[in-house]
This record gives sequence, structure tokens and C-alpha cells, in this order.
Amino acid sequence: MFYLLLALFGCMTGVTAVLFGFGGGFVVVPLLYRMLMASHGADDPIGQSAMHIAVATSTCVMIVNALMATAKHRRAGHLIRHYVWPLAGFIGVGAVIGAAAVMWVSGEVIRYAFIAYLGVTIVDCLFRRGFLTQSDDAVPRRLGRVEVSGGGVGIGAIATFLGVGGSVMTVPLLRRCGLSMTRATSMANPLSLPVAVAGTLTYMALAGFTEFDLGPWFVGYVDVLAFAILTLGSLLGIRLATPWIGRLPDRMHARVYIGLLVLVMLSMGAR
Repeated sequence: MFYLLLALFGCMTGVTAVLFGFGGGFVVVPLLYRMLMASHGADDPIGQSAMHIAVATSTCVMIVNALMATAKHRRAGHLIRHYVWPLAGFIGVGAVIGAAAVMWVSGEVIRYAFIAYLGVTIVDCLFRRGFLTQSDDAVPRRLGRVEVSGGGVGIGAIATFLGVGGSVMTVPLLRRCGLSMTRATSMANPLSLPVAVAGTLTYMALAGFTEFDLGPWFVGYVDVLAFAILTLGSLLGIRLATPWIGRLPDRMHARVYIGLLVLVMLSMGAR
């Protein structure tokens, strides 16, 4: 049952990566955290490291999802280079900072930060003008220097710290530049790659700093078996979601995006 659920939710990560730019963290982190806590006692090393394992495995899955979804959107012609680079470079710098910060905090701190991050984002999307509605004749603007540099570093640091792709910050940012949900979510995937790589390497390296023996299926905090099953499921999800690229009405696309964030926040907040 454990592995069947992983495969099912892996499929969901593929769908959300293609349609909403979520690399997998917003599905994998709550799911894996809950499953590890349910299957291991509080005194078990895996139970004690559940949040770190969930975040680490999430960033690993995110590499595959972001690469595959980026390829799908590139072929569909939805990527715009000047919105991706140099923002991705600054996100990479921030990702290194966020990955280093992870080494100094507990799993509970990451969990509550994850919930707070979602809450602030949901309120921002609901009440700040420009996310839920777009003018049909709006002309997209370029990102400013501060948005690219300071914003990029901030996105990378927060996203890597929490094990998410950063789409929750990049999508609203690009949306307020006047882009459609299809284009904003499509560019969230290549912008998630620096976060995914930095997070994965950091959590693998953390093996040398922990006194826990998590077992043969772990590389650092990355659960390799869970990663493999989630990835297989995500490849199916990407295939299923590809025909829907660009076909969702813009306003409905934005509303569903916020609804998914609310579901994940409630899942992480429930005891």
C-alpha cells in the first residue's frame, strides 16, 4: 500500500509539474512526511528525520520532473528566454545559501516554515492585484534588475530551504509581469532546476553530519527507493498532462493553482 500510494502521488507530481510548474515538492513533501511518521515510531531514526527525508527526496524527484516538463513546454513554444535567464543564475546563487542553512535547523522548523510560506503566498495571490485576473490587452513587461538579482537570490534560498521548486514565487512574479498562467507556469520548471540540484546535493552530503543510520536505501537523506517509485509515477503523470498544455482557461488555471496551495497547507498543518 505504501508503494502504491507513492506511485499514485508520483503521477500527481507529473501532472502538477506540467500544468502548474510545481516540481513535486508540494505533493511529495506532505505525502512522504506523513507516511514516514505513520510507519516509523518517534524513536526511530527515520521518524526523527522524516521532514529532512521528505524534503531531500522531493528535490531529487524535482530534477526529473523539471527537466521533462521543460522539454514539453519548449516544444510547445511557451518558454521566453529573457524571463528564464539570468534569473535562473541568481536563483542558483540563492539555492546554495538555502542549502547551507538547512544544515542548522530541525525538521519541525522546516515544517512550520513550509506552512507559513504557503499561507503568505495564498494571501498574496488572493489579495494583490494581477494574479487572479489579467487584462486581455495587457503588454507583458520585462523583469527589473532588482527583481532578477534580489528576487532570484531570495527565491533560490527559500525554495531550497523548504524543498520546493520556487514556482510559488516565480509564477506570481511572472504573472504580475503580464504573462498568462500557461507561460508563467511553464517557465517555473527551468527556474526550478538550480533549486533541485543544489538541494539534492546538499541533502546527500548531509550523510556525513548525521549520527543516524537510515538504512541501505538512503543516500544522505534521499530515500532512493521512494525516489524511483515517485519518478516512475511522475513520468506517467507528465504524459497524461501534456495534451492539456495551454488548454486551461486562464482564470480557472489561476484559481486551481491557489486551491492546490490551500490543500497542501492544510495537509501539512494537520496533526
